Amino acid sequence: MKKFIYCFCIVALMSCQTETKQIDVVEISEDNTEEAKAAIKEVMSAQEIAWNNHDLEGFMQGYWNNNSLKFYGSNGLTQGWDNTLANYKKGYPTPAESGTLRFVINDISKIENGNYWVMGEYHLTRPVGDANGVFMIIFKKIDGQWKIVADMSC
Repeated sequence: MKKFIYCFCIVALMSCQTETKQIDVVEISEDNTEEAKAAIKEVMSAQEIAWNNHDLEGFMQGYWNNNSLKFYGSNGLTQGWDNTLANYKKGYPTPAESGTLRFVINDISKIENGNYWVMGEYHLTRPVGDANGVFMIIFKKIDGQWKIVADMSC
């Protein structure tokens, strides 16, 4: 009788049908990668223009307007879009402090989930003394727009 129950259970388990769902996988082609890189460069170009007009709010349009935005710089970790903007306003209160910004992009690479990192240099030419440094920023496409979600600049 034990063999009968055992066999019955095996047959019952094997006859259970599992539902399979078709998942559409979007292939990320080289064309998509080049489009993403071009769009990211456009965001950074718009940031340069805004910065050079001392439009810090315009510069911040390249960042994700969210409390989860992370900026890591010489003063440590800042979280949130509003806090990051406040730090920029404090550190660069006049056009003399903000000067003229030029980015040098050394690498844009795709990372997981279609996000990209950008590694490069920033160069500020300004009357109060030039400032130069390096950065690594992470871009994510949010609501159809490429936004910086994390920035490490020093």
